[in-house]
Amino acid sequence: MEVSSLDKDLLQEKDRQLKLEELLTKYQNTPGALIPVLQQAQEIYGYLSPELIRTISSRLRIPASRTYGVATFYSQFHLQPRGRHIIKVCQGTACHVRGGSKVMEALKSYLGVGAGETTADLKFTLETVACLGACGLAPVMMINDQTEGQLTPAKALQKIKSCD
Repeated sequence: MEVSSLDKDLLQEKDRQLKLEELLTKYQNTPGALIPVLQQAQEIYGYLSPELIRTISSRLRIPASRTYGVATFYSQFHLQPRGRHIIKVCQGTACHVRGGSKVMEALKSYLGVGAGETTADLKFTLETVACLGACGLAPVMMINDQTEGQLTPAKALQKIKSCD
């Protein structure tokens, strides 16, 4: 018996809801649990939606404004869906001097998004970072956890085109 795409989506959502319920039950009476709960909830859902923030706030008995404040203060938290592939383009001094801004412009043009944005198909999220710690390979970008160095705009485009 073949499971339809809709059925798979429903099963995945049910699984996420069960994991969230376990998480909230575990931490609901634990002082200072907000950050670990936000981290784990984001791991379950991929980002922190307004509905998810309200649910967490309610269960932890914390004002939603406080939960939202924490979620917006720390850069590790994301309030919008992110792409399957996270592209981080270094804009540090070494990368800038060696053409990092040209790499970034080529990626923005090809993907049709700006820094901090995600493509409509949720395939890519494009970000800038101050330094990736690979200055000897400048200009550098990361695709997920893979560092790509000595880039030209053409090489950068070739790398992202090879993502699934």
